Amino acid sequence: MMFLDFFNLDFLSSLIRMIMIKRLLTGFNLTFAKKLHNLMKTQMLITLTGLFLWAGGTLSAQTSNLVFYCNEGERFYVILNGIRQNPDPETNVKITGCDQPYYKVKLIFENPNLLPLEKNLSFNPGTETVFAVKKNNKGEWVIRWQSETPIASIPPPPTDQHICVYTTTPATTTTVTTTTTTVTGTGITPPPTGGVSIDINAGEQGFGVNMNVGTTQGVHTHETTTMTYSTTTTSGNTGINTPAETVYILPGYNGPTGCPRPMNDNDFSGVKQSVSSKSFEDSKLQIAKQVTSSNCLLSSQVKEIMLLFTFENTRLDFAKYAYSYTFDTGNYYKVNDAFSFESSIDELNEYIQAVRK
Repeated sequence: MMFLDFFNLDFLSSLIRMIMIKRLLTGFNLTFAKKLHNLMKTQMLITLTGLFLWAGGTLSAQTSNLVFYCNEGERFYVILNGIRQNPDPETNVKITGCDQPYYKVKLIFENPNLLPLEKNLSFNPGTETVFAVKKNNKGEWVIRWQSETPIASIPPPPTDQHICVYTTTPATTTTVTTTTTTVTGTGITPPPTGGVSIDINAGEQGFGVNMNVGTTQGVHTHETTTMTYSTTTTSGNTGINTPAETVYILPGYNGPTGCPRPMNDNDFSGVKQSVSSKSFEDSKLQIAKQVTSSNCLLSSQVKEIMLLFTFENTRLDFAKYAYSYTFDTGNYYKVNDAFSFESSIDELNEYIQAVRK
């Protein structure tokens, strides 16, 4: 009986020790697991941050090539964001080193009977994008996307292709002028010989002296002066005759205007596709602002772009930015329909009133 009691007591003590050790180990494992989890989480965040920074730097450092060609023999100038790229008109132009994902292009033909073409371009960095300049089914000249190839995989350029590096500096020309001045005067020219004679006569009537001095009058001065000087003129479209554009009239609108000519429907459709193709809100806003800064929009177009954003703050940000690039500023109240909160409308109105002062 005493043995059983001792055995039971020893057994119970061992059991208690095992339970305590298990709890200690369990507590230790939980603490260790938490520390390990936090460490792995920190390491993962550091790795992802470095990856995003590397990817962002790589993308920002990448440049692109743009190619424009016309198989129908019409030569043209390429204007990117208002700056002429090729010095002479060509049928095939490649522009390298383009560091922006979006450009406004204008092609001006050498043939004065052909109107200029304009288009908003969007492409992926690190690629060579080819555009064909041709006639569509209606016989109208258009710019059409042809292909896109990574720069590392592009084939050698054709022999007739003119290659130039993208520039943001306007072209310059130097004019040399020569002026010739001739001055003519009159004076007295001496005779070729002495021309002096003296006669002395003596006689019964007295004594006489005769003296003759000869002179000749005529032209004696002839002077020619030549002066040469140069004049340098800076212009984005030097030497190009661009047809005058007509004034745009929006039917039914007589209010104030903020820019000369709004974007046409075809170009605006391309802009919406470009903005919608971006996955992140910040990227969408960046593309939208880039497009707006070099174009003119209608209030209705501003509203359509705002609806492409998810967040209210982004819509408000773009609405403020686009106001200065809107044709019918008197209709800007229409963009309020894109807001979900009255506070956004009030903030936009305060911004517009501050801009107008």
